[in-house]
Amino acid sequence: MKKFAATVLILFLLTPLAYAQAPDDLSARSAVLIDSASGRLLYEKNGFERLPMASTTKIMTAVLTLENLPLTAKVRVSPVAAGVEGSSIWLETGEELTVEEMLYGLMLNSGNDAAVALAEAVAGSVDAFVTLMNARARELGLFNTSFETPNGLDGDGHYTTAFDLAALTRHALTLPRFREIVGTKQKTIPWAGHEWDRSLKNHNKLLWRYEGCTGVKTGYTKKAGRCLVSSAVRGGRELIAVTLNAPSDWEDHAKLLDHGFEDFEAVPLTSKGQLWETITLDSEEIGLVCASDFTSSLRAEELAGIEYRTEAGDFSLPIKKGQTLARLYIFCQGEYLGGVDLLADRSLERNGFFDILKKIAKELM
Repeated sequence: MKKFAATVLILFLLTPLAYAQAPDDLSARSAVLIDSASGRLLYEKNGFERLPMASTTKIMTAVLTLENLPLTAKVRVSPVAAGVEGSSIWLETGEELTVEEMLYGLMLNSGNDAAVALAEAVAGSVDAFVTLMNARARELGLFNTSFETPNGLDGDGHYTTAFDLAALTRHALTLPRFREIVGTKQKTIPWAGHEWDRSLKNHNKLLWRYEGCTGVKTGYTKKAGRCLVSSAVRGGRELIAVTLNAPSDWEDHAKLLDHGFEDFEAVPLTSKGQLWETITLDSEEIGLVCASDFTSSLRAEELAGIEYRTEAGDFSLPIKKGQTLARLYIFCQGEYLGGVDLLADRSLERNGFFDILKKIAKELM
């Protein structure tokens, strides 16, 4: 079993990138910009303040639905779902749609009714689904987030932070169907008993207005104000921006994303299969190779500040090719960027390596 120190991860979660200069005229009360690949925090303004998030809540609702239900499953609309207030896709009691169709109604038209229907389909009731939402939030490390509804209607205990919402979105975008749905501009889904189908149009205007926009979700209540989560790709690099209580959210997001794309560049820091170092064990050499690529958004002047630290794992003989032997941690001027596993480039089957852990640790120091 691998055992690696977690302190650097905690440091990353709590330390904003204080020196990043972004537009100082944002309308948002709270804002965050992160690099999607590495999770690096590129900018924040009150990014750790707990605030209501309106319908951006539905990002979690979509995630739990995709993680628990097949897209082809049928969802039957209850009277509770059909009667929910606010934005809707006009669901009717007894109507049936597939999970996929409900998700389009949830994320494009921000259907509160679709949110309740999906919550009931996943967990049996809204209350049970909310319990799942909060449990999943803890699993994802969203420790300043609390859910009371699957749709984002206001509640005293319903809040998040811009940083947590960005981290949630980063996870959501790893789900291919989530990415596909939130990047869809328009969609038609059935409307049984009517002469026409439902025509859905994504409320996220950045899909039309901002080059490379790939999603994600709008939100609004009187208490929360205008809330927006967006993502965009340029030059193979994806950024995620979040604003809470932002009267001029479209403009805010354009400024944030421009800042990220113009003032930072994607810098490859490791590559999959790269031989990182070679260690010697009783005259036997074994190479440590990177398990994956790692790229982060960096300023040109930050390149000289990149540091690498290696920590040996906990394992026993025999060593097999591809086995994780260590973890490589990557820092920039003391800020934790991320890390990759280091794998054995060959097997070691010989006897007599009972002190192997001490020897590897000594080689890596």
